[in-house]
Amino acid sequence: MTEYTWTIATCEHEVATGGITVAHWRCSAVDGDYTQSAYGTVSFTPDASAEGFKPYANVTEADVLGWVWGEIDKGAMEEKLAAKIAAAKNPVSATGTPW
Repeated sequence: MTEYTWTIATCEHEVATGGITVAHWRCSAVDGDYTQSAYGTVSFTPDASAEGFKPYANVTEADVLGWVWGEIDKGAMEEKLAAKIAAAKNPVSATGTPW
């Protein structure tokens, strides 16, 4: 069974407002001895006057992951990583020499 771990590597933010403008995310998939990972970024346009605004100093990783998942397809990303693991488990080609 494949296990997925999502993390936020770092965030970029506006110093004046504390609004997060970019989140750098990583998803790692592990199935026994097989691993795959993906890395990406999501950009935001923070509005410090909006209800529910959370400045940099007050956000949690869970908050930012929620924002990221609102912008990318979490399930599709996990499916891609699972497919890469399946391909690694059952290769259709190989390299080397026969001697």
